[in-house]
Amino acid sequence: MKIGEVARRTRLTVEAIRFYEKQGLIEEPPRSPSGYRQYAEGVVARLDFIQRSKELGFSLREVDELLALRDSPDAHSSDVKERAEAKIRDIERKIRDLREMKEVLSKLASSCNGEGPTRECAILAAIETGDEL
Repeated sequence: MKIGEVARRTRLTVEAIRFYEKQGLIEEPPRSPSGYRQYAEGVVARLDFIQRSKELGFSLREVDELLALRDSPDAHSSDVKERAEAKIRDIERKIRDLREMKEVLSKLASSCNGEGPTRECAILAAIETGDEL
């Protein structure tokens, strides 16, 4: 099938599909005599896997590792579990960081009455000096 059909079936852009080719996540397909890329049916499932992995927070490097594990007859599910648990730890760290950022911003926002010129803004002053961050 042509790249437009793959894009339609995966709801990806043609540019995204080409990007995944360049990143080595999908193989560059053979071309027809007229120069069109001719994708095999399996590429749709692979692209869907890539998208779902990204939705779970995996980076492209991590997606590549998951694909390698999926495609390897010698890989074990414990390898996949290890990566999933590492991603969970990463997400938990990000949640902690976001909570801390929210707390600091909430304190800064509550310290501002929203009146006066920006040169007197406590929020901008704290960001500029790093105080109270």
